[in-house]
Amino acid sequence: MTDLVIRQLSEHDAPLFHALPDAGLVGHARFDRKYVTVADGGTYRPEWTRVALRGETVVARAAWWGGPDDAEPVALDWFDFTDHAAAVELLRTAPFRADYVLLLPPGWEQEPAVAQAARARTDAVLAAGMTRLVDRFHYVWTPECGVPEQPGRLTFRPEPDDAAILAILGCIQHGTLDAHARRTIEATGYEAAAQEDLDFFRWCPSPREWWRTAWTAEGELVGLHVPARNHTAPIVGFIGVLPEQRGHGYAYDLLADCTRMLAAEGAERIVADTDFGNRPMAANFAKAGYPVTQERSYFQWPKGPEAAGPAGAAA
Repeated sequence: MTDLVIRQLSEHDAPLFHALPDAGLVGHARFDRKYVTVADGGTYRPEWTRVALRGETVVARAAWWGGPDDAEPVALDWFDFTDHAAAVELLRTAPFRADYVLLLPPGWEQEPAVAQAARARTDAVLAAGMTRLVDRFHYVWTPECGVPEQPGRLTFRPEPDDAAILAILGCIQHGTLDAHARRTIEATGYEAAAQEDLDFFRWCPSPREWWRTAWTAEGELVGLHVPARNHTAPIVGFIGVLPEQRGHGYAYDLLADCTRMLAAEGAERIVADTDFGNRPMAANFAKAGYPVTQERSYFQWPKGPEAAGPAGAAA
């Protein structure tokens, strides 16, 4: 078999990324998203892109993504191949340890070719050393869905003090059903999980003034919602209810107000996610008129010394 060569791309040879034949059944290609470098007006950096070649033939490719100010990638977006062993080696030797997000159409298990493509990628990332973290529903709201009715039970206020926001987040983390938060709690505790959320809110380029606390008519704090924009679209950044206020359906009230705020800002689409296991929140999205447009599988690298491979931690 021809020796395998894995290398980083440059702006000069970035078109080599498209030399891999791919049916576009899963991943970003399935949803008509393009790999375009920053120099050509896109969001991908050649230095965060790897291809594997046997001879002159591209047999695997991977592209990591991060925001314009990020020093390292925050996600592995593209991962496609015609050679399983090459794909595994590409991931093992890459100097990045960001989560992989596999994008799938709703009901993908019912399409044999799609299911096979999904299994192939899953098998490869697991063989490379990653583990499955969570599966999520992905939603896209558009004005045609209608702004959800606001029950009127709560009032919403801005909270300019980040320390107050952090304290609220720390309380909300107790009993959370979010897999990413639970991963951080297990590794480093509730305060770290709260800080991680706050850091994400700050990372978003949307106005800080959008963040809202929620209160009952009696003046009791209920929770927090964060309408936001990431680097591609308006998003439901966070919906959280304090443990002592759960069981009253308040998460729907927060989601309705979050949607209302983003719609008032002119959002033509609002994206959101929730874990498969978070059935209450999935029900709230359905009630608010958010259709499921994708299913997403998240894979992570192990934490700690066992994560070290040929490249160690993320560069």
